[in-house]
Amino acid sequence: MRERCLWGWIIAAVGVWVWLSGTWAVLPTAAVGAPEAAPPAANNAPSEPVADKGSEKAANKAAEKAVVRAEKAGDKAAEKPAEKPGDEAANKGAEAAEGEEEETPERPSASFLAWVYNSMGTRYAVIFMAVTFNGVALVVMILLALRRRCICPLDLVDQFEVRLDKKEYQQAYDLARDSRSLLGRVLATGMAKLSEGYDAALEAMEEVGEEQNMRLEQRNSYIALIAQIGPMLGLLATVEGIVHAFNTIAAKDVTPKPSELAQGIGLALVNTAVGLWIAIPAIIFFHYIRNRLTRQVMEVGTISGRLMKRFSGVTVVVKKA
Repeated sequence: MRERCLWGWIIAAVGVWVWLSGTWAVLPTAAVGAPEAAPPAANNAPSEPVADKGSEKAANKAAEKAVVRAEKAGDKAAEKPAEKPGDEAANKGAEAAEGEEEETPERPSASFLAWVYNSMGTRYAVIFMAVTFNGVALVVMILLALRRRCICPLDLVDQFEVRLDKKEYQQAYDLARDSRSLLGRVLATGMAKLSEGYDAALEAMEEVGEEQNMRLEQRNSYIALIAQIGPMLGLLATVEGIVHAFNTIAAKDVTPKPSELAQGIGLALVNTAVGLWIAIPAIIFFHYIRNRLTRQVMEVGTISGRLMKRFSGVTVVVKKA
């Protein structure tokens, strides 16, 4: 029992660590202040001398066209009215703003986990993390307890039957008693009660089987509890986020900006989604474990009844004083 609990907590811790380390790397952050690419070479850069005459003619034509364009641009500039000092200041301010926008580095893109954490808030992030961690540990613990060697090992069935065929009843009892499985406990209890009769042995075996089944069902019920708590916590966060949004609206005389309402709405929606993320897998595991437990307990009852059936003729011997 202690080993299964320890393994459950270890596997849960490793799983959470792997999930955290993997989620942080979903969207890698962009490099801030990275050196920009070198600007392309200017078109008017001096070119190397060309040997052929055709290229010289083309260069002369291009130079003539450039002179004509410069003259046209000068004529248009002369035709424009002189700008006022205020206009010049406004233009300079616009140019400076454009320069700042161009030089402002891109914000680093947050990872998915960071986005969820910021949207949930520290309080609900800690609560949901604790619920998830305990749920994973509980599921691992129950699955380890439902392994075949812990419930109904086939090698125990074969060896126990061989001992009975050889009429080595004491060795069969020792074999079942030393086994830590559910089938071993049931068989050991039945063998110990044979002195009181076959009916008493069957009754004792049923009691042991029901007791072990009840323990496993009680652990499985905690998974159902987690499946119910997850959406309830999400609903609580939803109500709190909506109240926060309405308080933001009521605190201002003018219509607030969407960015001011985004915090409350994000708290409401993201926590609801996280609660459903916890509840849906918990419901799946709850039904899977319950069906598997029922099937294995029935198998233990069938096998133990078949093995102990050969003692159906055992009667209670009353010694006279």
